[in-house]
Amino acid sequence: MLAWLGLTTIVLLLAAIMSKRASPLVALISLPVAASLAAGFGLKTGHFILDGVQSISPVIGMFVFAILFFGVMTDAGMLAPLVGWLLRTVGNRPSRIVPGSALLGLLVHLDGSGAVVFLVTIPALLPLYEKAGIDRRILACVVSMAAGVNFLPWTGPTIRASAALRIPVSNIFVPMLGVQAVGLAFVFVIAWVLGRREERRLAAAANETDLKDDSRAAPMPLPRHFFWNLLLIAVVLATMISGLLDPVAIFMLGTAIAMTLNFPSLKSQQATLTAHAPAAVLMASILFAAGAFTGIMKGSGMLAAMADSAVHHLPHHAAGQIPLLLGLVSMPLSLLFDPDSFYFGILPVAASAAAASGIAPVTVAQAALLGMHTTGFPVSPLTPATFLVVGLSDITLAQHQRFSIPYLFAASLLMTAAAVAFGVIPL
Repeated sequence: MLAWLGLTTIVLLLAAIMSKRASPLVALISLPVAASLAAGFGLKTGHFILDGVQSISPVIGMFVFAILFFGVMTDAGMLAPLVGWLLRTVGNRPSRIVPGSALLGLLVHLDGSGAVVFLVTIPALLPLYEKAGIDRRILACVVSMAAGVNFLPWTGPTIRASAALRIPVSNIFVPMLGVQAVGLAFVFVIAWVLGRREERRLAAAANETDLKDDSRAAPMPLPRHFFWNLLLIAVVLATMISGLLDPVAIFMLGTAIAMTLNFPSLKSQQATLTAHAPAAVLMASILFAAGAFTGIMKGSGMLAAMADSAVHHLPHHAAGQIPLLLGLVSMPLSLLFDPDSFYFGILPVAASAAAASGIAPVTVAQAALLGMHTTGFPVSPLTPATFLVVGLSDITLAQHQRFSIPYLFAASLLMTAAAVAFGVIPL
């Protein structure tokens, strides 16, 4: 009974979120509570919720303060000199402009938001592409790859995987550094290849344009405290990756120092918090709801019952291959499931089924990150960021998907192969 009740809960959750009949917040709370009450757990449901919320509190704290930290850095003007330097450096050669676009996308993506990447990089670079005659689909593709491959500890998919499986973010992310390096190398190789192809096309059409004025634009003055801010960013990221401090602690300290350094007055600090609080609060509320969902599903035994049922219906060898299979299909799954539905509905079941064959849940989480709303999110019609890409690039969704999906899928497959080679995913 518990297995069917759990399956029904997940199906209803997916249907409610994907059909937009209920917000993720409402669905993640109301549906598992109703299932728990139907199973006869009564007031124990409250204990399940509390256990789930407590387990992901550090993740929520890290996410909130990461948003505030990088928001303060952006408000302090740390991004402007980088954009200016890039525009002066790439000149008028597509073989430099396109890889430079990828580099700018990576730098902007330090705040963990794909939407911010597109909002900053595409308007900044589109005039350059238009004057050089470069296909705008290339800009959309390269920026999408840069944001997609660059999954970070504070990006949405990593946070969701950590919250859904109750695994520390560092345990998921650190072993994937080599895999991500392979993916990033692929991004720059493809960016260079696309740029060279455009150079040949433009040369053949005798349509090269002199962009001397853009490439020789006067450098922008560095913002106040630029080097201190740069040092602070480096220390925060190095400390977090090294594991010397818990991510929530280092981002809390980093945010306090950044605000004191850049916005010393009370009024300016309040203005900065007000500007970035809505995004932090919205995601934090969904994560708290996700904690309630996973707490009920695990505490009630529904998750274990579904896993047992799945194992009985799977060949013994198949359960052990779940991480590999998930890595191979995770990018296309982004076109079918939105992030909340997959990470909070599907991933826990897959992890529990794989655990029966001795596969650690962290391995399943890492396999999912190889494509599920990492490389997949910039082309999925289920994510608002996709429509930012096509709207800002002035192309259609069909044009963007036809051009970009092969490259994004190739990046996902290459990283899956690298994960197998590095021993992250067992065969």
